[in-house]
Amino acid sequence: MPTYEYFCEKCGIFEEFHGMNTTINNCPKCDGEVRRLISRNNNIIFKGSGFYTTDHRSTSYSKKADADSGQSTTANPAKSDNKAS
Repeated sequence: MPTYEYFCEKCGIFEEFHGMNTTINNCPKCDGEVRRLISRNNNIIFKGSGFYTTDHRSTSYSKKADADSGQSTTANPAKSDNKAS
């Protein structure tokens, strides 16, 4: 579920975590009217071993890829035991 930002005339800006089909019309603190804001800050969290590990390959991978590039990638056709008469 996404986090939405709202603006209340009395309380200011606050965030609410709710589903996309849910709307909030009143402030949870003062019950005043609110407007949903267009978010200016979209934070992205990369979990796990990290962003650079997945987007920038290691040097050992590059060396192996260079060595493998000389090999043929096409398959050899299977030989048939049937002889044409």
